Amino acid sequence: MAINLQKGQRENINAPKFTVGLGWDINNTSTGTAFDLDASLFLLGENKKLVSDNHFIFYNNLESPDKAVIHTGDNLTGEGSGDDEQIKIDLTKIDPAVKEITVVVTIHEADARRQNFGQVRNSFIRIFNTDTNEEILKYELDEDFSIETAVEFGRIYNRNGEWKFEAVGSGQREGLEKFVEMYQ
Repeated sequence: MAINLQKGQRENINAPKFTVGLGWDINNTSTGTAFDLDASLFLLGENKKLVSDNHFIFYNNLESPDKAVIHTGDNLTGEGSGDDEQIKIDLTKIDPAVKEITVVVTIHEADARRQNFGQVRNSFIRIFNTDTNEEILKYELDEDFSIETAVEFGRIYNRNGEWKFEAVGSGQREGLEKFVEMYQ
């Protein structure tokens, strides 16, 4: 049975291969323009910086150099139930220099489209065992991010040889570029 996390909680992943699923719905009070939310991952070293530029996983770079992290593709609308985007992670292949994986969701062209996370509801991140499909944990974003256009949902990190997930839920207004600046 999956563990439902609250902001700040941490939990062991205990699966060498897992999938990160992200989902969301759009409020009825939308701007009339389609919402395109994008999941991105930053594979960070001990220094909390990208191991290399190729360790930034997003819609234009769908896999890490070691093929341990594979983004299954960009969902342009978020329509339907379940996961809107998925990223498969195989810790048996991951570069030993990677000590943390930060999971960020941003709204594509948010300023131009006048969109923010206050117009998004039912957003979540979940981690499930890729081999068994058993859900390990889930974190539902429940804060009202009325002006934010980017949210760090969580981070997966290695502590003493064990991989854990921390529910972060931290938003900011500067979009994906701000995260790229932070981690380069």
